[in-house]
Amino acid sequence: MVQKISILGATGSIGDSTLQVIAANPDDFCVSAVTAGSNVKRLAEICHQFKPQFAAIADEALYNDFKAAIAGLDIETACGEAGVSAAAAYPTDRVMAAITGFSGLKPTLNAVQNCSIVMLANKECLVAAGSLFMDIAAQNNTTILPVDSEHNALHQLLVSKFVEDVKHLTLTASGGPFLSLPIDQLAKVTPEMAVKHPVWSMGEKISIDSATMLNKGLELIEAQHLFSVPADKLKVLIHPQSIIHGLITMYDGSVMAHMGTPDMQIPIAYCLGWPERLKANIASLDLAAEGELSFLAPDFKHYPCLELAYEALNAGQGTQTVMNAANEIAVEAFRNGEISFTDIASLIHDTMDQMTDADISSLSDVYAVDEASRRKALDIISLKK
Repeated sequence: MVQKISILGATGSIGDSTLQVIAANPDDFCVSAVTAGSNVKRLAEICHQFKPQFAAIADEALYNDFKAAIAGLDIETACGEAGVSAAAAYPTDRVMAAITGFSGLKPTLNAVQNCSIVMLANKECLVAAGSLFMDIAAQNNTTILPVDSEHNALHQLLVSKFVEDVKHLTLTASGGPFLSLPIDQLAKVTPEMAVKHPVWSMGEKISIDSATMLNKGLELIEAQHLFSVPADKLKVLIHPQSIIHGLITMYDGSVMAHMGTPDMQIPIAYCLGWPERLKANIASLDLAAEGELSFLAPDFKHYPCLELAYEALNAGQGTQTVMNAANEIAVEAFRNGEISFTDIASLIHDTMDQMTDADISSLSDVYAVDEASRRKALDIISLKK
């Protein structure tokens, strides 16, 4: 049976990789609904190639341009937040939730409430809403499949195992583009430098998060909620080659690792085929060609954002929501030249320090804390100008 796939964030790097896997398996999949933020040209190309039944563009000002670009195609269209939400609820077999940032929370929750399998590529959903998000998934009998290569690796390693039998879950990190850069040179880093990831091809925001290693901190929190494990069971290991994506350490001393080439088509193919495996046209790992694999413990002096994430991991949901909001403001300010690279960690720290009363017990609390944290972060930036 051909499975119908909806893609929220179809024009981003995850969306593109998902479409590549679908195109390589035309007898297994078709595209039912797609969304984009503002990339009219790419969304139109997707519509012409994959012929979805529904397409939505978030930027309402670009709606007429989009409709003109797909004139003649029999595709239902919409725009704005309502249009993206409609795409998330569109009848389908699986949803790829790949809208970047906190803005992806509402449509992803809509997908969770309307589809039995959600492939989660938006880590901010779990960082900002955590157990509330997972509770809604459980209430709707929705399976959440992690797309991030690290969580996808752990998902595969944990098959037929009890988390209680696992001593540690370890997420690997490449170390980003500044692994070897002296600490005293980090303040001179530019946005153009920060988005040049040495291994992965990703969007600008996640590339900057990888450079600060806040991305790995977000993934720690995501893992806590995905696998229902306490903070002290989660570790990070720098592995520059990005060949090993996750490890589990058992109480008997055994360590099991998941390996693969650093290509997002691999975890995406796993999610599309689950519980079976696709015969995807993806190059297999050649360990002899790799030669050697290296590992380092993360240095908090070099990566203060990772230390802040560990603090949030242990502090609980309110602090996690604050940290995520502050980071989104900080990354945008860095991209706009308002703050330096090293100011990203300082801004997150100061916002967390001033938002200690953040309390989360409902989704409305999540949105309120997120908004208040963004205002606080913007105030801190203004005071330092």
